[in-house]
Amino acid sequence: VTELAARLRLAQQTVTDLVARAEQAGLVAREQSETDARVAVLRLTTEGERRLARSIHQHETEREHLRTMLRALDTD
Repeated sequence: VTELAARLRLAQQTVTDLVARAEQAGLVAREQSETDARVAVLRLTTEGERRLARSIHQHETEREHLRTMLRALDTD
């Protein structure tokens, strides 16, 4: 969680709360590190992977729509 908080540039408590909510929703799983007992490794569950893929696809569709609109403005 510490590394994730640093990468997201969010407070550790904020990320801890978000991870806990994602765990409760079945989107992520927390596993103990094999090399360091103090470290928890987060991984997406199958449902988390499915929702992430759907979100990426939806955003790509929106980005393409925006690109099309901007191109139309350039030709006016």
